[in-house]
Amino acid sequence: MPRATTTSDVFNAVAEIRRREILSYLAMRERPVGDIVVTLRLAQPSVSKHLRVLRDVGLVRARREGRRMLYRTNAAAIRPLHEWTETFERFWGHQLLRVKERAEAKAQKSDSTKSLHKEEV
Repeated sequence: MPRATTTSDVFNAVAEIRRREILSYLAMRERPVGDIVVTLRLAQPSVSKHLRVLRDVGLVRARREGRRMLYRTNAAAIRPLHEWTETFERFWGHQLLRVKERAEAKAQKSDSTKSLHKEEV
């Protein structure tokens, strides 16, 4: 099965680390391309390319202010990603709880064994 292009699939778009960095940077407020370039230390053509991909899949919105384009995340488009990852968050939370319970049981068993040995001596 061929993989979807990054310009048509949200998950493929965020698979690229630079695009995730840009989304994180834009999470708090809208910013112009120049700010993204300077802060993330990326080349301007690269930032523009990544922003175009993010816009094409709907994760970023842009608006013109004079000669500048300002970009911001589209929270509504990010929600499905968040909801999908929550499934795994719950899974790992459950798995980590099981590991903690096993470690505590093992520690308790070890403490009980040590107490028995002290009584025998």
